[in-house]
Amino acid sequence: MSWSIEIDANTCIGSGMCAGVAPDHFELEEGYSVAKESQVEPADEVVDAAESCPVEAILVKDVESGRVVAPEE
Repeated sequence: MSWSIEIDANTCIGSGMCAGVAPDHFELEEGYSVAKESQVEPADEVVDAAESCPVEAILVKDVESGRVVAPEE
């Protein structure tokens, strides 16, 4: 099982919450968030980062099913 991480660059405000919560998975480049890897093993900190984004710019999905893992609706 693996998850994909998508970041909507048009929505991201560069708060850095994701990089603070999950520095192994996110970093800021030129003031905006980027995922260090587009596919990752399931990890609580990835969900926490998506949930902590103040503008919900991060979408985490199960690669096989396409089911949205985070943020929760």
